[in-house]
Amino acid sequence: MKKEYDILVIGSGLGGLVSALILAKEGLKVCVLEKNNQYGGNLQTFSRDKLIFDTGVHYLGGLSEGQNLHQFFSYLGIMDELELQKMDEDGYDKISFGDENIEYPHAQGYENFVEQLSSYFPGEKQNLESYCEEIQYVCAQFPRYQVVGKDSYNEEILHLNTKRFIESVTQNKKLQAVLLGSNFLYAGDSENIPFYVHALTVNSYIQSAYKCVRGGSQITKLLIKKLREYGAEVHKHAEVSEFIFNENNALSSVKIKSGKEYAAGKFISNIEIRSAMKLIGEERLRKSFLNRLMSWEPVPSCFSVYLVLKPQSFPNFNYNIYHFSSEEMIWNASRYSKDSWPETYMLSSTCSKHHPDYAESLTAISYMDFDEVKAWEKTVNTVAEEHERGLKYEQFKLEKAEKMITALEKKIPNLRHFIKNIYTSSPLSYRDYIGSFEGNMYGYMKNSDNPLKTMVSPRTKTDNLFLTGQSVNMHGILGVTIGAFNTCAEILGKELIDERLKPMTNTHENK
Repeated sequence: MKKEYDILVIGSGLGGLVSALILAKEGLKVCVLEKNNQYGGNLQTFSRDKLIFDTGVHYLGGLSEGQNLHQFFSYLGIMDELELQKMDEDGYDKISFGDENIEYPHAQGYENFVEQLSSYFPGEKQNLESYCEEIQYVCAQFPRYQVVGKDSYNEEILHLNTKRFIESVTQNKKLQAVLLGSNFLYAGDSENIPFYVHALTVNSYIQSAYKCVRGGSQITKLLIKKLREYGAEVHKHAEVSEFIFNENNALSSVKIKSGKEYAAGKFISNIEIRSAMKLIGEERLRKSFLNRLMSWEPVPSCFSVYLVLKPQSFPNFNYNIYHFSSEEMIWNASRYSKDSWPETYMLSSTCSKHHPDYAESLTAISYMDFDEVKAWEKTVNTVAEEHERGLKYEQFKLEKAEKMITALEKKIPNLRHFIKNIYTSSPLSYRDYIGSFEGNMYGYMKNSDNPLKTMVSPRTKTDNLFLTGQSVNMHGILGVTIGAFNTCAEILGKELIDERLKPMTNTHENK
């Protein structure tokens, strides 16, 4: 017996869940299939020593009233139930270099952003204001970034290059490095990346920056709760292994590994784009499209070190630290030398539930190429499918964790004394749990010389198959949420989506 649905969503990352909920709200019969034990893709968390750790989402932007993510989440009905903690308004991110003791702040609110940095760069106030104006101008050009807006964007904007733009704003090398300091959020390549990627990423955090109390998985839980309220089905341990097409070349159903079949009128793929193409089958795809896709360069992966701290041993800090071994490192931070790893890292802290002035854990993340774990690429290890990767792998992770702690001790002397337990995750963990190609963090590298090369329409050549998720256009919580609304606009029509979102924008205007 095949079950029939209006919409079948493959993969329960944020893009899949948001798409599913938008369509379920319109009365469609929706089903979501997830291969893992946990829903949510990059929103997944894990628990060690009774503490919650985030795998991908360390903070969110644009969530204050009237801001774009707040409006999208309000429409989805999850905003009021989110437990959030606002980060330090005078510096939600702090950027540091080498052995310097200074931490340069990125502050919330554009005026405050300029104000805080001007105290370190007194002669640069006007240049900082120009930088902020340009960021806001570029963001305003993107249709759904303003929730409801124009249909298309100015293509010239896509060709603006981050490096050239930053160099045109200020000659001060240190300030250039500080402005690019959070480029870990789009994988650190500030030389080739289009400026719009920098602008869209940074803008939402300058608007407002929040942490999810007890991890990003609360977003997943709220979305699934809403989906069930609208009668949608959500299944885990349901890995799609085959697409079944009818005689008209339309997708008619999918088979999961257990052999069960699910039929639907329309399908949305929220899995890694290369995995989706394999399921479609090369023979059904245009050669030129396939070649373009295979030529994309994946964004690097990362290695994370999770430190459980001894109770009340270390003060909590309500911001992220982005540290670089030198100012030059900023331009292509992901190209590191194995000998001097980690040359850059992001460090964040989680406050203790009972003693909020103290940190209960720290998370440090640095880039790592998949090549470093290639020896174990044939192994899989997840909750759903447990296999040890062996002693050599454990040794490899231990050595990396040691190197990371040594690097962190330059900033936090005697850190080792505060550590109770150490956990790690490598590119293999990200590949197995999130399903990204070679464990990449944010899909594929974008290039200002050829920005359209990595842009894909949510509508595929198979009439009833649509795409969503971070491999399709923008990554990040906001990027993927906007992408999901765009995917649903292809199914329901842009007018209907705009119509539904208008009350959200009006509510804000009436206040």
